[in-house]
Amino acid sequence: MEGLACLVVGGGRVAARKATSLLECGAHVTVVAPLVCAEIERLPVTILRREYEPREATHYRLVVTATGVAEVDRAVFEDGENAGLMVNAADNPESCRFFLPSLFRRGPVTVAVSTAGTSPFLAVWLRRRIGEVVGPEFAEAASLLARARRALKEAGQSTEAADWDSLLDEDLVAALATGRGAAAKGLVDEWLTSQLRGHGGPGTTQSC
Repeated sequence: MEGLACLVVGGGRVAARKATSLLECGAHVTVVAPLVCAEIERLPVTILRREYEPREATHYRLVVTATGVAEVDRAVFEDGENAGLMVNAADNPESCRFFLPSLFRRGPVTVAVSTAGTSPFLAVWLRRRIGEVVGPEFAEAASLLARARRALKEAGQSTEAADWDSLLDEDLVAALATGRGAAAKGLVDEWLTSQLRGHGGPGTTQSC
């Protein structure tokens, strides 16, 4: 979505959440609605204070409609369909060409939860529960693993054949969760040395 023009139809809190999600993906967002809530006012979006106009969706790459008015949401969806665009209608699965999942982020780690439009509240509830399990240590783990992956590539080793399972265990995550970053780094370095020496299991030195 980086740099793409996206339209959000509607000015309420649901529209604000949808616009925020698009902004987090790097999109350029325009909101069209006669009235907009305070949350939208604070967002870095273009606001058109009026009703949605016929075929207006055709000027954008992706459209989300969240007016709460079935007739309007359906009209936006049909405009998108006629133009070959992807349209999401909040709380209206029948007027959706895609669903926006509930996202949870820890640095480079992103977990998406979707109920295929059947229950947005359940998706949010599950995302919160996942957040209680996936702590900030997983963002640190991702950075360490990225460094190990680069080292394998630079050495001409296969990152697909590496024995990642032996590294991604309770010890690594527990070390990071308890603030023992140096110990975690040591575990990764030890594992990497083993892989580079060909002691990481069958197929470690294969290329792909």
